[in-house]
Amino acid sequence: MSGVPTDESALTGLMVRYQGGDTRAFEELYEVLSPQLGRYLRSLARDAALADDLLQETFLQLHRARHSYTPPRPVRPWAYAIARHVFLMSRRSRTRRARHETTAVVDLPDAPVPPEVASLGDRDEIRRALAQVPDDHREALVLHHVVGLSFREIGSVLGISEGAAKVRAHRGIVAMRKILGDEGAATE
Repeated sequence: MSGVPTDESALTGLMVRYQGGDTRAFEELYEVLSPQLGRYLRSLARDAALADDLLQETFLQLHRARHSYTPPRPVRPWAYAIARHVFLMSRRSRTRRARHETTAVVDLPDAPVPPEVASLGDRDEIRRALAQVPDDHREALVLHHVVGLSFREIGSVLGISEGAAKVRAHRGIVAMRKILGDEGAATE
């Protein structure tokens, strides 16, 4: 990145500047957040082209909702909550359309690989296994083990308690290990 700060206090400063009308601050927020949000949306959507569209919609919604951000709260969980909402709205719309259309078979999702299971198989095996993990567990797993959000932040994004976020992420890892045939999965 071109010298754009990435820590939460710097992101808060960028967001405050953007709320004040500084369009360069929005560009910097995009530069910092778009790679992470894009990976998150790819893990949810399981389709790179759709995830790119959702990312653009996320930043449009972030722009529209900029007044709802309250400093000094962390920017990342707020942005992930917007991305999740955009994904859910898109999924509802696609579900309605799918009742009337035939969909093509889609390749494996370009999902990030959680470090906790990276040694259990090759990238394609892990992506296939991740695709089999229940959506709510996969989402918490990706937000914690790939994105790096705290369980409190994940709870905020998903609208659940910190404890429930921890349980979902753990169950996602256990499910991945079972799918990948790791004998230690049942003991965790």
